[in-house]
Amino acid sequence: MTMKNKVVVITGASSGIGEATAKRLAKDGAKVVLGARREDKLARITREIEAAGGQAVYQVCDVTVLADNQALVALAQARFGGLDVLFLNAGLMPNSPLSALKTDEWAAMVDVNLKGVLNGIAAALPIFTSQRHGQFIVTSSVAGLKAYPGGAVYGATKFAVKDLMEVLRMESAQEGTNIRTATIYPAAVRSELLTTITDKQVAAGMGELYDQYQIAPERVANVVAFAIDQPADTNVSEFTIGPTTQPW
Repeated sequence: MTMKNKVVVITGASSGIGEATAKRLAKDGAKVVLGARREDKLARITREIEAAGGQAVYQVCDVTVLADNQALVALAQARFGGLDVLFLNAGLMPNSPLSALKTDEWAAMVDVNLKGVLNGIAAALPIFTSQRHGQFIVTSSVAGLKAYPGGAVYGATKFAVKDLMEVLRMESAQEGTNIRTATIYPAAVRSELLTTITDKQVAAGMGELYDQYQIAPERVANVVAFAIDQPADTNVSEFTIGPTTQPW
């Protein structure tokens, strides 16, 4: 396996897809660096990984702050001697109709879902460029592939990272820096995303959908591991992940 001893930084690592991915990659021999805003959860996950024989460190990180992203990358270099993969997983989904004018929530989604990704790229890209290898993986959403009412701003941020990752891959190929990218489009996955929805009608509808269709975050972690574990000369760009029973 190519996973063993790879240094992987994960944002949004305190729950859901981030937590499941950290545990899966550590089990496979990667050295994981966890970043999120909730220190108590990061500390617990790190202890659990270490107890299972894995290697992990953590640092509190707000992805909307460039310096926090840079500090997380620096921690990877200081503790594990380098950086191979940055999994940009932090995200918010406070969906609502545009007519509700929840502009503060719009701004929060842009800051975390898009600017947070850009901050991560800014922190790691110089390292990847210098060493002439590296991989960015980002959690988008099926909302980054198809539009639906109530998800305009969330979807816009997730459509944006699709383009961002593809252009990043193309530019790296032109520049000969060998940087790989992968974009993941999960459907309903068990996580804390629904807790950010303040619109009662939208929250009720999304709750019913997730109750019927959601799959475990470990399913996404498996795909992240697959993307990382490909040979250095192979890029796997996009994955749509959802429940087999979902009819739309």
